[in-house]
Amino acid sequence: MVNRDIRFSLWLDFIERDFLKNEFGELLERGVINGATSNPAIFSNAIITSPAYKEQLESLEGVSPKEKYEALAIEDIRTVARLMRPLYDKGNDGFISIEVDPFLSNDSRGTYEEGRRLFKAIGEPNVMIKVPATQAGFEAMTELMGDGISVNATLVFSQKQATQCFKAMNRGISKCEANGPCRLSGVISVFVSRFDRALDSELEACGIDPSKTGIYNASKIYNMIEANDVPNIKTLFASTGVKGDNLPANYYIKELLAPNSVNTAPLATIEAHLEAGDDKPMLPIDDGVLNGYFINLKDNGFDMDKISKKLLDEGLAQFEEAFSKMLESLED
Repeated sequence: MVNRDIRFSLWLDFIERDFLKNEFGELLERGVINGATSNPAIFSNAIITSPAYKEQLESLEGVSPKEKYEALAIEDIRTVARLMRPLYDKGNDGFISIEVDPFLSNDSRGTYEEGRRLFKAIGEPNVMIKVPATQAGFEAMTELMGDGISVNATLVFSQKQATQCFKAMNRGISKCEANGPCRLSGVISVFVSRFDRALDSELEACGIDPSKTGIYNASKIYNMIEANDVPNIKTLFASTGVKGDNLPANYYIKELLAPNSVNTAPLATIEAHLEAGDDKPMLPIDDGVLNGYFINLKDNGFDMDKISKKLLDEGLAQFEEAFSKMLESLED
């Protein structure tokens, strides 16, 4: 559940048209969630598998696959934004994210122009443009926020990435405010569980407790963001679904429940969290504890910079693959 007392937000990492017309509104009414996120993989799965898009697709014959995708995505994102507009108007988040074309991850101008175009086409203020945390992405984040457009920095794995995102967003906020009052927000989406899926077997072989690396890495970034104390930049914990049955289904929500933060998760993970009833804040964790953990990893031969870079490259490739698969399915 959303916990306004500590400013903890729970966002749903899922989009599908029929779901938006039914269960999504119920989650909002119950105060379970106060935001939502999407990505190329989520839209790919929805568009390829759901019959809810058939009628609109029939009206889009003769246009390019990307134009078809954008028409479908814009309608869904606009629907979600309007459903959550009352939350946004009350200052209770109410954001929905849409990601730019993943093939633009190394093109700052292309990312900026597409993000700006999508934001204008959707026409709702509570839309966040999702931008990968690459060098080109940092530049685009500044420009988008300078234009008064909220940004979700995605695929953040390292402290260095998070710091660059923070600086880019701060520059954008300053630029926007220099032109007069503006309302915008930035979230830095730190990916969590992928570290543990990649490392746990090796860590156990070294006698190191598994399923801690993602949480400790995210906690370290959270501490940095909170220490800088910019009210409209927050940590968002992403990639918080559990694969397999070796951990409780809500593990990454429970262990990262923190003041002034967001956790975005699949529906099944959120339902498991509600059932478990875990609502005790677990962060912050002392930097001394976190630093000691990562010194131990380094002493055992784990290079977090290399691991983070590998996970970033894999994440970008996965989004590109999902986007390509979806576009292929939309060819006439």
